[in-house]
Amino acid sequence: MKEPTLGNPQNTIAVLHRYNFAFQKKFGQNFLIDTHVLDKIIRSAEISRDDMVLEIGPGIGTMTQYLACAAGKVIAVEIDRALIPILEDTLDGFDNVTVLNEDILKVDIAELAERENGGRPIKVVANLPYYITTPIIMGLFEKHVPVKSITVMVQKEVAERMQVGPGTKDYGALSLAVQYYAKPYIVANVPPNCFMPRPKVGSAVICLERYEKPPVQVDDERLMFRIIRASFNQRRKTLANGMKNSPELDYTKEQIEAAIESLGRGAGVRGEALTLEEFAALTNALSRKCNSDS
Repeated sequence: MKEPTLGNPQNTIAVLHRYNFAFQKKFGQNFLIDTHVLDKIIRSAEISRDDMVLEIGPGIGTMTQYLACAAGKVIAVEIDRALIPILEDTLDGFDNVTVLNEDILKVDIAELAERENGGRPIKVVANLPYYITTPIIMGLFEKHVPVKSITVMVQKEVAERMQVGPGTKDYGALSLAVQYYAKPYIVANVPPNCFMPRPKVGSAVICLERYEKPPVQVDDERLMFRIIRASFNQRRKTLANGMKNSPELDYTKEQIEAAIESLGRGAGVRGEALTLEEFAALTNALSRKCNSDS
């Protein structure tokens, strides 16, 4: 197996010049050029020869080289066709890597894990374009893809949002969704000078360790997320009003108020004050009450 060469900024620049590569704003391309950060990502993802890693957005293959040296198999999904010949070059000699020129949001990842890894849980590693961070992460969780962990570089404030608790301004639907499926922890903060070109904002590496079973018991997962969305769509309103105004929910004012009361909360409580456990209890109170009424 070859040694990685692309963590070095000079080598990255040489490859980009050789191929006359132009960065595409629409793909949110910022390539990592710091070997310490690359090492930290591999270490925190705890990648071993037993693992199959799905890398989203390999770019010119910088992290892919490091992943190839640590993992048993790497599948790298890259949307930008202009990067495919570059990846063929930079990954030449790394024989456990497969590159797919596809849009990750359209890939059936469960089928890919079944085909390439016998259905065993995979590890996802990525330096994610900021504009598709949430749909990618939520897609992996909601479709129940067999994933052991997701270790991703994201915008710093998004990473913080994923791990905060109730009562903070960053707490919201993303915090609750991530914490329902996984245990999040920030591994490293990464300043803009670790990328080429430099992004305008700071980044962070966050590791999401998938729970085997969610930490709360809820009868209807989809209903819980509809309630969560309703309660944060109009943050300034009370939880009861947010739920009453939601086109996604079909409950009477009395049903909603009774369910909130069952939490031991006052009528004026806002969604941002509720814990994941309380959202699960609220969901169960509504679904059981309505089932017993029907």
